[in-house]
Amino acid sequence: MAGPAAAGGAEIPPLSGGALGLTAFALALGTFMQVLDSTIANVSLPTIAGNLGVSSDNATWVITSFAVANGVAVPLTGWLMGRYGVVRTFTVSVILFTIASFLCGIAWNLSSLIAFRVIQGAVSGPMIPGSQALLISIFPPHKRATALGIWSMTTLVAPIMGPILGGFISDNYHWSWIFLINLPVGLFCAAVSWFSLSSRETPTRKLPIDSVGLGLLVVWVGALQMVLDLGKNDDWFNSPRIVIMTVVCAVGFISWLIWELTEKHPAIDLSLFKERNFLIGTIALCAGYALFFGAALLLPLWLQTQMGYTATWAGLVAAPSGAVAVLLTPFAAKLSTKIDVRWLATVAFVAFAASYFMRAGYTTYADFYSLTLPMLVQGISMGTFFLAMVTIALGGVPPEKLPSATGISNFARITAGSFAASLITTFWDRREALHQSRMVEGLNHLGGAYPYAANALGALGPNETQAAAIVTRQVVGQAYLLSLTDIFWACGWAMLVVTILVWFTKRPPAPTGPVAAD
Repeated sequence: MAGPAAAGGAEIPPLSGGALGLTAFALALGTFMQVLDSTIANVSLPTIAGNLGVSSDNATWVITSFAVANGVAVPLTGWLMGRYGVVRTFTVSVILFTIASFLCGIAWNLSSLIAFRVIQGAVSGPMIPGSQALLISIFPPHKRATALGIWSMTTLVAPIMGPILGGFISDNYHWSWIFLINLPVGLFCAAVSWFSLSSRETPTRKLPIDSVGLGLLVVWVGALQMVLDLGKNDDWFNSPRIVIMTVVCAVGFISWLIWELTEKHPAIDLSLFKERNFLIGTIALCAGYALFFGAALLLPLWLQTQMGYTATWAGLVAAPSGAVAVLLTPFAAKLSTKIDVRWLATVAFVAFAASYFMRAGYTTYADFYSLTLPMLVQGISMGTFFLAMVTIALGGVPPEKLPSATGISNFARITAGSFAASLITTFWDRREALHQSRMVEGLNHLGGAYPYAANALGALGPNETQAAAIVTRQVVGQAYLLSLTDIFWACGWAMLVVTILVWFTKRPPAPTGPVAAD
């Protein structure tokens, strides 16, 4: 993959030395900050709802508003960067995101917070694709794997750090600090990016605005995000609101697809999917990320609601996987220049599967060590997954189409994560109801265990009502555990199936430069 061209037409030389390290760190912070903000508010919703005097159901709009706005903005990255340049688009996005974070931190009621979250999600669209494209451009060709390694490390570690940091802030400080902590990070990232990269701006073109395609995109993506974020609370298709939004999404998507495929200057360049590696690589990336994101969401939820963990300790259970990923990523990046990167992808998916199968053995008496051991195995996956999949998907994309490709692949990944978050929590509740009904049938059946348990508890002091409550609590806890292990088993097998998909791609081009020569 050749380097991007400068505004004057010549290829931009890579950075080196301290300038490369500082700029790469700032770009990685941009990715980390945006991904972190998409998850950090999740564990803080009860605190936000209580502080603002609203119900938890209404507070979920803090998440929904950000997801809808971000989902619409991400696929427009290619057009924005082609029109205004990669550096300018990324830097302005970071500055606006920082301002929006400040506004979220000083929000005085739920309505203002939701409005500022909409702004925050909309302006943050170019941040992840922009940091990815710029990281690739500032490294020499033979170190592009290192660039992707840095980007993948921050993208996967941030969802794990979100619950930890959000839980710690909620437990010890005012919830507004989950947004205000972005201020110094955002200012540093924007300043370094602009002063280091402004002279390396990419060529711009006066591209026409595909207003029809943009309008249809806003309609169907907005409807889709509302279905995914509100479906569980509304009981899915038993709600007229969800049915209407689904119809709007389907009609809008089909209309948008037809328009974009026939428009001379489409807002989203769907021709990229003609490249086999981009198509299959993006599908595998989305599938793997959806399974990872769903499991990452479900585990702390179970720990907090059923195991009595605080938000902080629930986040710390997942911390070892992030630590392993940070340590492993540099080695994986170096290895990716010497072997077929599809083998790294296979290692990632197999390690994910092994981690889920290990978690399928959890019990309600599991100690901290038993809970964290599978997360150490997952760290192997996190250190290789994004690096391998992004290399496969983007390996054959021309440099001038890289911003569009990164925007589309990140949009697909984020949408897949939204699907996973909605579906996996719904399956968890429904499987729990199934397991609970079966256990209750067994307890109450003639000769069942309930009378013996009630009598044994009664001998210890509780009356009949209290004994029934104790048994019910145990049944509910076991039902949620069985539902959790069912999902982990399913995720493990799904990861192994996705592994097969990786081998339908072509081997990405070998790296060029000193490493390849050696």
